Amino acid sequence: MALIDLANPTRFIALVERVLPVLVALSIGFIALGLYQAFFVAPEDYQQGDTVRIMFIHVPAAWLSLFCWSMMSVSALGTLVWRHPLSDVAAKAAVPIGAAFTFVCLVTGSLWGKPMWGTWWMWDARLTSVLVLFIMYLGLAALWSTIEDPIRAGKAAAILTLVGFVNIPIIKFSVDWWNTLHQPASVFRAGGPTIHSSILWPLLIMAIGFTFLFTTLHLLAMRNEILRRRLRTLRMMEAARSDSSVATTTTAAPSTAKLGAAIEAGAE
Repeated sequence: MALIDLANPTRFIALVERVLPVLVALSIGFIALGLYQAFFVAPEDYQQGDTVRIMFIHVPAAWLSLFCWSMMSVSALGTLVWRHPLSDVAAKAAVPIGAAFTFVCLVTGSLWGKPMWGTWWMWDARLTSVLVLFIMYLGLAALWSTIEDPIRAGKAAAILTLVGFVNIPIIKFSVDWWNTLHQPASVFRAGGPTIHSSILWPLLIMAIGFTFLFTTLHLLAMRNEILRRRLRTLRMMEAARSDSSVATTTTAAPSTAKLGAAIEAGAE
């Protein structure tokens, strides 16, 4: 199926119905395998002990929080430049999911930071920029709920999303640009991963599982948003028909009265 075919909401919903069972199975399978590897196979860290296992939730959530905003930025270009009819649907559907992953990232980061740094929170460059990302997600959600017209809301949200994308490289490279408590990149780096394979593989499996989970939730949210907009359109059409009927009745009433008066005058 060509990408242009997915611009048709009906075809898109049909595709979602076909792939959802597969995505759900992959999500459950990879996350279950990743959790087993993380808690029963991966060894303790020689410095952090069992607290290192928080990483298997924290790091994939962090990756997905950045990936989600990046995907929304591509959707924003689709709305403003390419005029793809489902771009704003994809962007709106991703907002609460991205906010949820960012929230999980912040909470697990605090749980991990307490035993490692001795505090729940530090105004560290990485932590602060991720908090800003979470606030931006909430701001986008508020914007979508404030503007009733989906077209106007989509354009406004697209502009805000593209402006907010500036924060993504700041989050990524904050540990390199500033002196922070947060550890530098240890997986995606020029010299290769610095994590031992006994911990790296469970982490990658969890990341794949989280990615499948994100895809599943996103497609479900897009399907629901399409159906919600169809329902809104039907309600607007019904309201328009009702207004038209009322206007016709109101216009016809004086004409009937005049006709009655004319008949009475003729009878006299």
